[in-house]
Amino acid sequence: MIDPSPRHELVGRRILVTGASSGIGAAAAEAFGACGASVAVHYNANAAGAESTRSAIEKAGGRAFVLRQDLTERGAGRKLVEEAARELGGLDLLVNNAGDMLARRPLELFDDDHLDRIIDLNVRPVVAACAAAIPLLRASTAGAIINVTSLGALTGTSIGGNLYAASKGFVAAYSRGLARELAPDRIRVNAVSPGVIWTPLHERRTPPELFEKIKSVIPLGRAGDADECAGAFVFLACASLSGYITGQTIEVNGGQYLT
Repeated sequence: MIDPSPRHELVGRRILVTGASSGIGAAAAEAFGACGASVAVHYNANAAGAESTRSAIEKAGGRAFVLRQDLTERGAGRKLVEEAARELGGLDLLVNNAGDMLARRPLELFDDDHLDRIIDLNVRPVVAACAAAIPLLRASTAGAIINVTSLGALTGTSIGGNLYAASKGFVAAYSRGLARELAPDRIRVNAVSPGVIWTPLHERRTPPELFEKIKSVIPLGRAGDADECAGAFVFLACASLSGYITGQTIEVNGGQYLT
């Protein structure tokens, strides 16, 4: 039988959300807080946004604190997890959300520096944070990981964003492999794959005319909001709803990709 109030199981749950100062990460962190979780809110440059997320969580009845790390620095992913666990008294759920396109650049204009920056932000921190979190999640009674990938990992994306899409393809494949490895430990690993969601990433990287063109092919006829992704994170965090789900990706894209 499904618990009529499944979110209650998140009360006191110890959760780290990377890239939680704005957009999808902030929406997920605030949703966990509204469920009564204790949330480590990670940011790099947007201190005001992180404080806004923390305030929203506390107003909703959760507990929150803010941690800063530049995840492009080697070892920062592990440091962040260790610091969050010290503050939280352990870790039950890791959400790897931080990432960015960095710049729109056609693939023919590839250079090693840009590729390194993409990998250093979107790939290495995910691997490092997961590795650091695994012993902590083994000690939890409800250990889980949610990684954020992208619709572009399945379809490619508009001109200039395909190294970002490829890095998210890595995250999707890594999540499935990690789910297999950690299944004997009863640690579930899943992913959320947003489609066209209006977030600061698009504000920074997508010209308005390109955004309108991308939006025009979405069956629901509009872009999504960050808050519309939050339910997928809560669903995957609640064992009463998704306890037999691991190695899967939830697509949140308004019907843009139909199989």
